[in-house]
Amino acid sequence: MDPIDTLQARGFIKSHTDLSAIQADMDAGPVTFYVGFDPTGDSLHVGHLLPVMAMAHLQAAGHKPIVLLGGGTAMIGDPSGKDKTREILTPDKIAHNLSCMKLQFGQFLDLDSAVVVDNAEWLMGLGYIHFLRDIGRHFSVNKMMGAEGIKQRLERNQGLSFIEFNYHLLQSYDFLVLHDRFGCTLQLGGDDQWFNILGGVELVRRERRKPAHALTIPLLQTADGKKMGKTEKGAVWLDSSKVSAYDYFQYWVNVHDADVGRFLKLYTFLPLDEVAALEALEGAEIRQAKSVLAYEATRLAHGEEAAVKARDGALAAFSGGDSEDMPTVQVEFPVGLLDVLVASGLCKSKGDARRQVQGGAVKLGADRGQKVDDPNMLLETQTVLWRGKKNCVRLQS
Repeated sequence: MDPIDTLQARGFIKSHTDLSAIQADMDAGPVTFYVGFDPTGDSLHVGHLLPVMAMAHLQAAGHKPIVLLGGGTAMIGDPSGKDKTREILTPDKIAHNLSCMKLQFGQFLDLDSAVVVDNAEWLMGLGYIHFLRDIGRHFSVNKMMGAEGIKQRLERNQGLSFIEFNYHLLQSYDFLVLHDRFGCTLQLGGDDQWFNILGGVELVRRERRKPAHALTIPLLQTADGKKMGKTEKGAVWLDSSKVSAYDYFQYWVNVHDADVGRFLKLYTFLPLDEVAALEALEGAEIRQAKSVLAYEATRLAHGEEAAVKARDGALAAFSGGDSEDMPTVQVEFPVGLLDVLVASGLCKSKGDARRQVQGGAVKLGADRGQKVDDPNMLLETQTVLWRGKKNCVRLQS
């Protein structure tokens, strides 16, 4: 299957400049393409993975990816899809975030045959007057004011700072630089980046009189209308110190039934015929498809050993067992119930923990056999502590 056909069949393509032209370029030989990632945090999360997985499919087909790390643009902050100005990051924080993110790309891409660059290399030394004269002259303020993200900010009377207004020019300039340095002719990104990506396409065409193309990936919501990769605890990070491999596995195994087939196509490399077979499962058998999704997604993000442990721990927990593969918290017995509910991450605060106990959501034992109704209870021996049906930790001294 051609790479564009693969991306379409798996649900990666939302908008594009000219899909037939992109396909023709790929048929003619390897295409160099890029995706930009601003280091606003020190880890990738599940939302980042859609463009990363698309990059991996194209790389597997012989095309060359550029991972553009936005050390320069992060100094401003992308206003796209935001209802307020982003926090301005310090150079030290940006450098730290960049170093953390670089390691995670290697889980999904062959970095030996990819290019990883930081746009601070060319943006930080720009001469402002020269930039305005040579690059700014190509951009229409009227067109920029019509961009959906900017219109929404202004309609809500939330304003837009001048520094954010420049972001569109800088991202467009990135495409021009990558075109000149590496022969890059295609940019991928989330669909909220469509306006910014088109700016780069037009800049390459005007300045170099050569074709350039854009392809965007849909912004996903789960079947129940929630933003993809968000939970009540926050973003689903790839960094195991933020979200353990076990909790990462649990996120995938607990997705809505209606999302399983779609996520198998997007977040795993399983062949489409295998996905179709799993997608056809019904009733209680859907749990099997979810387990495959969770294992494959966890294996990609955390490695096979961590995925096996997460799967074995989940099986032990939900079959009423007590296994070292379950998430484990070291405590000094006796320990207060509310304290350990917060320390384990099962509850956000003591107030939340108290409400969970009073609501009957907290239970003890591998089989959830002991319901807890006393928030002041002291735990004195090793046990499994549950909050609800899906969240548990193994307590040991």
